[in-house]
Amino acid sequence: MFYRADGPAQWAGAKLVRYADDFVVLARYQSTRLQGWVESRLEGWLRLEINREKTRVVKLREEGASLDFLGFTFRYQDSLQGGRGRYLHVGPSAKALKKERKKLHEMTNHRQCFQPIPQLIERINRHLEGWKNYFGFGYPRRAFREINTYTRNRLTQHLRRRSQRPFRPPEGVSFYQQLPRLGLVYL
Repeated sequence: MFYRADGPAQWAGAKLVRYADDFVVLARYQSTRLQGWVESRLEGWLRLEINREKTRVVKLREEGASLDFLGFTFRYQDSLQGGRGRYLHVGPSAKALKKERKKLHEMTNHRQCFQPIPQLIERINRHLEGWKNYFGFGYPRRAFREINTYTRNRLTQHLRRRSQRPFRPPEGVSFYQQLPRLGLVYL
């Protein structure tokens, strides 16, 4: 119905992005006609209840405005090249980063000391590869750097507390240099 000849895709130039029961309507101008159309179709025709607490209109061009959807944060930022330009920044949300740090913490906690180091690093690499594939869209460089640092710190802490004989890198080699030698692949 959204993309029919009498739908908002035609008369408002709107686009619908949806996943399961979550959706975002993108339009240059959020008119009352557009909002009324969406609400009437969802509540009337589909008999769905709109969560009024989560429903909001976001004007991304306003200072400080952002939208979180499917683990990504969308917001306008000043150009990194200098000047007065702005660009639409798309990157992992704060909630997604927190969830990833929690998962990495579980993978490297004291209950995992029984695992051989190569197997543990292989599991972490496989997990990080999947996370990178999902969040590789947009501009994830800062988030990737944060996750790399967190992973490196957690693995260092994990290796130091193993058993009665903690792991030590060879003489003159730091953990930062040794972890890639053990197979850790950074994002």
